[in-house]
Amino acid sequence: MSCLVIVDLTPMDKARLAQYSEKAAKTLAPFHGEFIAKGEIETLHGDAPHPLKAVIQFPDKEQARNWYNSDAYQAIIPLRNEGMNSQFHLV
Repeated sequence: MSCLVIVDLTPMDKARLAQYSEKAAKTLAPFHGEFIAKGEIETLHGDAPHPLKAVIQFPDKEQARNWYNSDAYQAIIPLRNEGMNSQFHLV
């Protein structure tokens, strides 16, 4: 069953975030991950601590975990943390 990585984020440094985004996108292909949505959210109910969201689809949870734990993705986490405040969820 396919699964989703849902990223809630607040930009902190737009230049660093742009660098991270470019690099992160390149790490998805080996794990068959693809962005299916990203951008500003419209809150229909409840609190939303982050104004932006990205949704990445993977074939299964194993591929999603392998992507997140891959050397390529782990190497850019410091850049991610400089560029944005975020939460990653696996569904």
